[in-house]
Formats: sequence, C-alpha cells, structure tokens
Amino acid sequence: MYVSMKDMLQKAHDGAYAVMAINCFNLETARTVIRAAESENAPIIINLYQDHLIQHCDSELITPIVKVLANRSKVKIALNFDHGQEVLLLKKAIDDGFSSVMVDGSRFGLEGNIAMTREIVNFAHPKGVSVEGEIGCIGATEGAEFTEHSMYTDPDEAVRFARETSIDALAVSIGSSHGNYPADMIPSFDFERLRQIKAMTGLPLVLHGGSGSGEKNICQAVKDGINKINVGCDFMNANVAAVKNRLQENPDINYYDLVERVETDSMEIVRHYIRLSGSYNKN
Repeated sequence: MYVSMKDMLQKAHDGAYAVMAINCFNLETARTVIRAAESENAPIIINLYQDHLIQHCDSELITPIVKVLANRSKVKIALNFDHGQEVLLLKKAIDDGFSSVMVDGSRFGLEGNIAMTREIVNFAHPKGVSVEGEIGCIGATEGAEFTEHSMYTDPDEAVRFARETSIDALAVSIGSSHGNYPADMIPSFDFERLRQIKAMTGLPLVLHGGSGSGEKNICQAVKDGINKINVGCDFMNANVAAVKNRLQENPDINYYDLVERVETDSMEIVRHYIRLSGSYNKN
C-alpha cells in the first residue's frame, strides 16, 4: 500500500515506536527493503538521497517502480526524498509522485531554513504529501576530519521551526552522524536533549545517521521519542558483503542468481533494524 509518512509516523508517535527509512536507489534495493518489511509485517519508508536521485535514478524513474511494488504489498510503504536541498528538485519529486519529502535547509541558517521548508510544506500538503524538516546539522563521519556532530538541535529553535513551518516530522541532531563510523566507535547520544525536544514539540521525531549507532542507543532513542530512523550505510555495506560472500562461494555464479541471492541476504540487516525500532507487526 502506497502512503505518505504522515499517518505512518503519527501512529508510531502515538505507539512509542519508530518506522525504518532505508536508503535505496534502484529496483533491487527497494524490493529488498519491502520484502524485509513484509516478513516483519512492518510499515517501511524507501528513502532516496538527493545525490543518488540526481546521479542514478531520478524521480520520474523510481516513483513508478516503488508505487507498483507498494501497491502489490500489504504493508504500508512511503517513498521519501531524503535531504532535499533544492526547491525545484523537491517540487519535481512531489509532482512525479513521491509521497513524502525531507527538506534540508540547514545550510541557510534558521530564517532561511524556515522559509524554504514552509515553501515546500505549502506546495506539498495540498497534494497529500508529507514533509519532514530538519533543525540542527547532522555530522559526518567521512572526509578529512571526523566530526561527531556539527550542531545539536536547540529545543527552543525546534519549537519555533515546527510552529512556523507546519511540518509533519522533525529531524533532530543529538549526536549521530552520516557515513561509516571509525572502527570500534559508538557515538554518544544526548538523550536529555531528545526528551526535551519531544516534550516541547509533540511531533514525530527523526534520527538520521542510524547506521552504526549501536543497539542501546537506537532502543533508548525510540523510548525517548524517535519515530523514524534513517539507515543507509549499514544496508549498503550488507549488499557489498553479500556480493563478496556469494562470489567467494561461487565465482562463476550467474548474474541473475547473484542478484537474487544478494537481495535475500541483504534483507537480514533491514529486519534487524525493524525489530530494534519496534515496528514489527505494526503495519
């Protein structure tokens, strides 16, 4: 069933669990994630990161693929534009049929972020499309220098941002980062800040950079108010590992069989996160 994130995340907010949002970029990755959600009877969000959408699979191409898969499924499935930084791309994705978008206007400062996010909300809501906004900046684990976070979310700014944009969900920065963490590192989360933002906004909250954050952090974050968890690297890493393992087992494997086995193998990491998030049997 093809849906927006709005009701899906409101139900998670009311039920104190989180819905997984897994970064995909083609038929095979989207199908893997949906099959995993079906096996756990869980709602699921297919995330399309802006760079992947531009470089590999644009909104005109990916939308009908996900819609067909969703309408063949009994679980609720949303298609979300992840970290949309360009107004024209966000609007095009909405017009092409994305059911949800995430606006990343953090580089414009608070005032610019509010203005950009409000513009997309006003464009999306009449079309039945939900909007996630972000206040605070998520750090990066890859590049010349590791930074655990760029800027934690300020609770007072979060309240103003939510009020002036009418977003459906809010991504917050509490210590997670995008990318693969250095070996043996588990980030430290500011749970008190998370609880404060939850109490002050009353919104479904989103954790970006869920990959490598650690089971204890994930479970506590859900307990304290996170209702959507984004995972990209762990899923992509699982796909790479599955390819390597299958080729090691049989270097002469037929490509079709390789793809099918990689999909099956890569389902397990998605199922693992669904269980951690508490969204199994919540469809």
